[in-house]
Amino acid sequence: MTSNGRAWLLFTGWLLTGACYLLALLTALSVGIFILPIAVAGTVVLATRRDAPRGLPGLLSGASLPLSLLAYLNRHGPGTYCTTSAGGSSCTEGLLNPWLLLAAGLLALGAGPALFLKIQRRPVNRAAPIPSE
Repeated sequence: MTSNGRAWLLFTGWLLTGACYLLALLTALSVGIFILPIAVAGTVVLATRRDAPRGLPGLLSGASLPLSLLAYLNRHGPGTYCTTSAGGSSCTEGLLNPWLLLAAGLLALGAGPALFLKIQRRPVNRAAPIPSE
């Protein structure tokens, strides 16, 4: 596998790990405690890799997945949304503004690869050897 392909693979691993962390945070009072060990295991596996810091911007992009899901779940917001059927009616209150959540998700999704590519294009500064006297 090429160095660039490995870097994108690390980016994807960090992306999924970041998504697990934010999902665990957002669902802390319900299933978050069961998602957190997955995120910690992903961190341990990725952090033990030799070139792990190259893919770290994936953590930022990982936030886009739960934010997009949250935007979808609040797609009828903001406020109260009611539905009627033959059996009666049902209302959901307190929906968030999905456009703000979607904008935050898209910003996180774009910022991660932009930062990743900027880091990839940065020249490697190796210390010059000290001349001996």
